[in-house]
Parts: sequence; C-alpha cells; structure tokens
Amino acid sequence: MKHSLKYTFMLALTAFIWGGAFVAQSVGNDVLGPFTFNSVRSLIGGAVLLPAIPLLGRLNSGNETETPETGASSSRSLWLGGICCGLLLGLASSFQQLGLLYASVGKAGFITAMYIVIVPLLGLFVRKSPGLRVWAAVAIAVGGLYLLCWNGGEALGAGDGLLLVCSLLFSLHILVIDHFSPLVDGVKLSCIQFFTAGIVCAVPALLFESPTLSAVLNGWAPILYAGVLSCGVAYTLQVVAQRHVDPTIASLVLSLESVFSVLAGWVILQQSLIPRELTGCGLMFAAIILAQLPSKAPAGKPKAA
Repeated sequence: MKHSLKYTFMLALTAFIWGGAFVAQSVGNDVLGPFTFNSVRSLIGGAVLLPAIPLLGRLNSGNETETPETGASSSRSLWLGGICCGLLLGLASSFQQLGLLYASVGKAGFITAMYIVIVPLLGLFVRKSPGLRVWAAVAIAVGGLYLLCWNGGEALGAGDGLLLVCSLLFSLHILVIDHFSPLVDGVKLSCIQFFTAGIVCAVPALLFESPTLSAVLNGWAPILYAGVLSCGVAYTLQVVAQRHVDPTIASLVLSLESVFSVLAGWVILQQSLIPRELTGCGLMFAAIILAQLPSKAPAGKPKAA
C-alpha cells in the first residue's frame, strides 16, 4: 500500500507542476512573445531530459519486459515518432500560449483538459467506438464548457477558440504517442519531441516576433519553471510512476492538472471565477472523471500527455 501511495503521490505532484505551469505561461506572455517563450521552454525541456536518458536506462536494465525493441526499425520509429510528436506539441503549445493572452489560467486549464474527452471521440476514426459512458461525458463537458466560456454575448471568445484548437491538437498528440510509445524508449521520444517543438516554435518567433537575450533573461523564472519543472521533471516523474500505478488511476490523478491550474491562478494571480464559471469547471471536471472510469471490457493502456 505504501509503495502504491508513493507513486500515486508522484503523479499528483506531476499534475500539480503542470497546473502551475499555466501561471508560468501567463506570466511569460508579459515579457516574451508566445512563440519565443514556447521555443525556449521546449529547448530547455529537451536539454533537461538528456541526462535522464541514461539514468532511466539503468533503472530499466533489470526489467527486460519494459525495454523497447532495439535495431534499425526501432531507431526509425524513435525519430519518426519524436518528430511527429514534436510537430503536434509545438502547434498545440503555440495555440495554448496564444489563448492565454485572452483567457485566465483556470479557464485555460479546464478547456485544455478537454483532450481527455476528445481522445475517445477521435477513436471513432480508427473504429474504436466509445461507449455510452463516454458520450455522456462529452455531453456534460460541452455543457460545462458553455457555462465556463459564455459571457452573455458570444459563447466562445477568441482565447476560448484558440484553447479548443489546442485541446484538439493535444488529443492528436496523445494518439500519436499511443502509437509510438510501445515501440521506443519513452524518455528518448520525449527528448526528441521537445527539441522538435522548440524548432517549430522558433520559426514564427523569428518571423513575427523580435526575440532578444535580454527579454529571455527577464523572463527567466517562468521559462525555467515551464522548461525544467513542467517539461523535464514532471515528465520524468510521470514515466517512473506510471509503471507502478493502474493506468485508470494514473489518468484520473493527472487530470487534476485542471484543478491545480484554477487554484494557482487564484492564489498567485488573484484570478477569480464567478459562480457560473465555477459550475462550468465542476461539470467539466466531472466529465473528465467519467471519461476515465474503467469500463467492463478490458482496454489497452492509455497514454498520458
């Protein structure tokens, strides 16, 4: 029991770090352009994961069942998967960062968390039909999203629309990870995807923004949090902990990211939500939990973002 609780706590810490990252991203928008911020944080995240590769390799050395296959085919899958994941991650994080220019961190956290509901819907395109429970979760999430975003005028603002696109892209990102992660080393895959995402975001940063070293240095705190803690530390915690925790419980714990984003925005940035928006958050969180409840039929192991 103590062994299980330790790894469950590691996943909760991961969700806590990811929830706080929305504050770092919001603050980062005040000192850097959104593309510049994402490029720098992604490159730092990839650099932080480099020393984790041999470390986790030694941890896996005694468990051959968890070690991916080696060889030329595995190498091709690693690079193809890392680049595909990096492209999607770069696009998704860019839409998220742009959305944070208009939306509070709490709202951004909950709308982004819609990927947990969108993923099973996208499964329809690969003939994986979700059950009635998932459809019910979708209906609840749509109702919660309406309450969260509706402002008496347009149902969706500019920031809300950008965050919905971000959530869709993160859903595709999860499906790509689901395909490649059984074939390759997870930390190596993530390392490649972070470097790829950094390059993807650097292109519009150089074209549409004016990144300077002084601006990067002025935003060192949110950049380091988003790069070192959110990308590097949190991902490593997730990789280690999910080997020892039931995947359904792991997904539920990680979905607390949306709750922590609201709390972080309230405590650090004093961003409050009105009762209608809090009701929307509650409905969306209920939908997230409902979508992750175990079904009667055995299912494959889900992959967290």
